[in-house]
Amino acid sequence: MAENDPLLGHGRQIVVREDWLRLTEEEILEPGLPIVDPHHHLWERDGGHSYLLSHLLADTSSGHDIRATVFVQCGEMYRAAGPDDERSLGETEFVAGIAAMSASGRHGPTRACAGIIGMVDLTLGDRVEPLLERHRAASGGRFCGIRNRTAWHPSPDVTSNLVMKPPGPLEHPSFAEGARRLARQGLPLDVWAYHTQLPHVVELAKAVPELTIVVDHVGGPLGIGPFRGKHADVYPEWKQRMMELAALPNVRVKLGGLTMFVNGFDFHRKPMPPGSEELAKTWAPYIEPCIEAFGVDRCMFESNFPVDKGQCSYLVLWNAFKRLTATASTDDKTALYSGTAMRTYALDRLPPALAVDLQAR
Repeated sequence: MAENDPLLGHGRQIVVREDWLRLTEEEILEPGLPIVDPHHHLWERDGGHSYLLSHLLADTSSGHDIRATVFVQCGEMYRAAGPDDERSLGETEFVAGIAAMSASGRHGPTRACAGIIGMVDLTLGDRVEPLLERHRAASGGRFCGIRNRTAWHPSPDVTSNLVMKPPGPLEHPSFAEGARRLARQGLPLDVWAYHTQLPHVVELAKAVPELTIVVDHVGGPLGIGPFRGKHADVYPEWKQRMMELAALPNVRVKLGGLTMFVNGFDFHRKPMPPGSEELAKTWAPYIEPCIEAFGVDRCMFESNFPVDKGQCSYLVLWNAFKRLTATASTDDKTALYSGTAMRTYALDRLPPALAVDLQAR
């Protein structure tokens, strides 16, 4: 079974093979288009599987004009001691250090981790807001949202990232109250949920209309476990739920994350890595309806690296996105590739010392 794929590594993510990725080479499309990548991770792992500043910048400098990035919670570098609720501060501190290194200018023009999305458990009630303030202080002014661990499906063949008892925080009675406290702080909530969980995201968005909710990875259409080989069956349900979310003005969506193992497209099992034409053709049924329904001002392209790097290179990934928007207007491209991310995560309101430069070079 593919669920026992020998190329699966830590967390059932596809192992990155740089030599395999180099087998597909392409010219950069629209190299002058400024991009803010609003979704990537950083981590230190054994066996050559770390993804730190040097690895990120090797990808962002591969040809596309990546002006800045946003780090998203992944459970890295938590404090080894102290109250459980405060241990995630270690991740924010770790990324703030990486961001400061990048902001020095010694590592090139891309401002890595210009925004930091961290972890505060929204089921904590009165403790939510004081913890948010501590993350703000630890971030050096870059804290721009949170994400809880919410992706879950009852099948043991579907990867889960929960840290609390299933079905996790999305269905926890206190989650919406924590979300209201997050909204009071003017911070958005990223949600990583599978397509089967989207009804709960709809409920949350309706219950807390003052909260900006960002749906990660186009709503997580599953293609493994009980959904293996059933993309055609999953698609109508996924699309219906995404259209329900699009009708709610406080919801935005990240366009990407479709070359994860959970999506079941299995590009990593082929002799050659996919080119941008193949990716664009595969992704179009998911990305194009979202752009049409949500509008460009509520959509943003994302890399989800290094998770998606198991199946395609950074260069090819952004080329695929650009193929999907080849006929879009200049203003629409600005929104999709930088503007929506800048507004959603308040990167357009950073102090001058941390500001992201989007001017033509």
